[in-house]
Amino acid sequence: MRTVTWGLHMKLFNLKILTPEREFFDGSVEAVSADGPDGNVMILADHVAFIMPVVVGNIKIKTDGAWRETVNSEGFLEVRTDEVLIFVQSCLRPEEVDLDRAEAARSREIERLRQRQSMSEYSSSKIALARAVARLQLAKKSLN
Repeated sequence: MRTVTWGLHMKLFNLKILTPEREFFDGSVEAVSADGPDGNVMILADHVAFIMPVVVGNIKIKTDGAWRETVNSEGFLEVRTDEVLIFVQSCLRPEEVDLDRAEAARSREIERLRQRQSMSEYSSSKIALARAVARLQLAKKSLN
């Protein structure tokens, strides 16, 4: 880990965000936050090691004093002594979100939830709806 000074000592740590398709992010960061089943968790340098599930939501990355927001699907996060690893099924920057596709997915999953389904299908539809809504919210926020 290295230390950078901007009036205050800001310790940096390495963050890797990986999906099955690509390495989404690999670099030094000041902080990262992710949504877990019990709420949002923020991690700074020298955080105690732990592993937690990540739910559909947003991963926020702080670099050079600025926060950058992404939208992610489910996965898990591992804090190690020298780095943080986040493994998710998908992760997108605001400019990568296809608004039309996300809106179509949201409408499709709302309709599926109205239909009689097994518990497994119902759970899958809820996750897909949450993913579509998170993508829409991030994309619309970035447009404003």
